[in-house]
Amino acid sequence: MDLLIADASILDGTGAPAFRGTVGVTGDRIAAVLPPGTAEPQAARRIEAEGLVLAPGFVDVHQHSDLSPFTEPSMDSYLRQGVTTCVVGNCGSSAFPAEGVPELAALAGSRGLEASWRTFGEYLEAVEACRPALNVGALVGHGTLREAVLGADQRRPPTAEEAAEMRRLLASALEEGALGLSTGLIYAPGLHASTQEIVELAAGLARRGGIYVSHVRGEGEQVFEAVAECIEIGRRTGVPAHLSHLKVEGRTMWGRAAELLERIDEARAAGADVSADQYPYTAWETELAAVLPPWVSAPELGAALADPDARARLERAIEEGEPGWESVGRSLGWDRVVLGSFPPEPELSGRAIAELAAERGVRPVELICELLLRDRFAGMLGHGMDEADVRTILARPDVAVASDGIAVSPDGPLGAFAVHPRYYGTFTRVLGRYVREERLLPLETAVRKMTALPAERFGLAGRGRIEPGAFADLVLFDPGTVADRATYERPHAFAEGIRLVVVNGRVAFDGEPGERAGRALRRGAR
Repeated sequence: MDLLIADASILDGTGAPAFRGTVGVTGDRIAAVLPPGTAEPQAARRIEAEGLVLAPGFVDVHQHSDLSPFTEPSMDSYLRQGVTTCVVGNCGSSAFPAEGVPELAALAGSRGLEASWRTFGEYLEAVEACRPALNVGALVGHGTLREAVLGADQRRPPTAEEAAEMRRLLASALEEGALGLSTGLIYAPGLHASTQEIVELAAGLARRGGIYVSHVRGEGEQVFEAVAECIEIGRRTGVPAHLSHLKVEGRTMWGRAAELLERIDEARAAGADVSADQYPYTAWETELAAVLPPWVSAPELGAALADPDARARLERAIEEGEPGWESVGRSLGWDRVVLGSFPPEPELSGRAIAELAAERGVRPVELICELLLRDRFAGMLGHGMDEADVRTILARPDVAVASDGIAVSPDGPLGAFAVHPRYYGTFTRVLGRYVREERLLPLETAVRKMTALPAERFGLAGRGRIEPGAFADLVLFDPGTVADRATYERPHAFAEGIRLVVVNGRVAFDGEPGERAGRALRRGAR
């Protein structure tokens, strides 16, 4: 054998209790799971794991690391918290079609990066050629499809010919290995799409086994209707539906997580095939342009501000909201909204909008417009959730753990900015804070929420379990010390307690980065 991890406390990913044993690896597969007392086979490398937990490598089904293989292929912030597989193309934005690349490049801090691919299959080939540290699977973004086909005029429905072209592009991507379709229905251009438009597009997933994954139309006062829409799309298409980063956001919604979960349970009891993921934090992160109402986009902001009537309406909408559209400032207060990445003035990153506005002697809405005129890809964090709601959702064994982050490193393109600590700490935060310290859920349940549960839901064959024949994606950690170190004030801090990470049978981390052995994952491939 190539590798032997001996005398570990093994959690196989199924939710079963830990058992003591030794795992042998040959090539990229688990060759044997041996009980105590079994004669050990010869191995090129033996790692003693007494007192440590061996689990399947963590599977993060909600990342935005679409371009990280090209910019930071070591993917350090995730590798060092035990992640071995990620799914990108979330929230309606993907690297295929290539129209999605400029925004994704800005999010990754690598503006100017250009696509070398024309098809989804070529994107996966390009990813694999970079030798990323993690396995990468991808969804196709509905918003990116819409941008590619409809062009600049996004506030109208697609014509019959355009809808057919969107279906063709999705079908071709599914044939080339895409895991499914994602939507981002609070973002342009997805917010302009009707439910019927999405149903007609997502129907093509049923014939090819893909999943429908949604950042729903609202996570605050509209969350119940928005979740119901996602479930309805799954029901009408016969496609598995998945709710991204499940939450109840905004002060008026705090305390209603249990009610939202009850609605989901009721839908399941009625036959709905719906699942969800969550990150274990009380703050979200997105683009600052999300504060703009649907009738104006960031590129149109200058023209809107030049028109006195439009400017007055715009400022009122940002501050107060409009029918069917919530204002972040009204639901949270600008003291709870923090500027994220902002390359024109990196030193402003991490400071509250209210604080910056007061310092400059302007209203928050004026500051926001100024920031967006200077950089339409500016980011923001909002401290919008209540800890009790986070715990209520996290305690559920059927909600996967996922980060909603980007692979970064302290000295990488985003190292100067106040990114969300989830980039570095999502999985170890669950294991350290919520399992060991607070005993919110058993360790074996938490590991299942990070491994077999998401892997099976997203069709990642051979991943997420420790069993003979499975891919040798493994993480070895100390249950007594595993923890997140990243905070909102100091987000660029690696996790603690991860001793070993194996990706496709290769040692990727053992205290120091090792081989980059990640692969591009194609739907259903073993």
